[in-house]
Amino acid sequence: MWWFQQGLCILPVALVVWTAATFILAYITAVLLRHVDPLVPYISDTGTVPPERCVFGIMLDVSAFLGIATTYVRYKQVQALTEDEEYKLHKLNLFGLVLGWISSFGMCVVANFQKTTLFSMHLVGAVLTFGVGALYILVQTLVSLYMQPHVHGKTVFWVRLAVGVWTFSSIISMFVSSVIMYSSLPGVDVAHKLHWIPGETGYTAHLISTISEWSLAMSFISFFLTYIRDFQKITLRADVNLHSSHLYDSPHYSITAPVNQSETSPLLAGSI
Repeated sequence: MWWFQQGLCILPVALVVWTAATFILAYITAVLLRHVDPLVPYISDTGTVPPERCVFGIMLDVSAFLGIATTYVRYKQVQALTEDEEYKLHKLNLFGLVLGWISSFGMCVVANFQKTTLFSMHLVGAVLTFGVGALYILVQTLVSLYMQPHVHGKTVFWVRLAVGVWTFSSIISMFVSSVIMYSSLPGVDVAHKLHWIPGETGYTAHLISTISEWSLAMSFISFFLTYIRDFQKITLRADVNLHSSHLYDSPHYSITAPVNQSETSPLLAGSI
């Protein structure tokens, strides 16, 4: 059995690979069709013009559903591992689930409201995705702090903390550079500007802003790579119980989905 076939680790792996493929495919298509400049355009700009807009939207919607599933499994795992822990940790875990779902919903908003069509809604989606997503990373890092060393080692916590610092640094850099860019170009419709000339006013701030956005996106999806080891020991099995020998006698069925815990280690066990 390959490592990605173990347990439910396919969820975070699929989320990371699919989302990265969404950004890369949209970027390559937009550059080849000369819809954007090759030198680090905004991610949203690569999904603004057809045909890459359609591909970008559909693939990002799939990423949103993968995000919902991954954050839910993580919530159930922490819940199972910390049944006897303090009440504060369970509230923090629930708060993390809500943030994860809001961030995933934000991806749907970004996917369906492109930058050049309804910029205000696109901006809301970006804030929900990356802003709330950064808070989700912060909450999960705090959860890891409470869970070490009796559930997992300190290395997991430090890795997640490092990714969290990377994420918030990218947010600050993007915000500052974007403010400088917009303030240096009064009267210019920056939201609809897809092509930039090196040396023009605001170009340096624009370049810093786009690099920061790509860095933010990579840090955000990289965080879910830290879930792979945890998810490898969680398996989902569905049992279907038929309560009648005839399909039309009693339309009463029940489906249960217990989790098979392949190991008894408190680090890697979970229930859904």
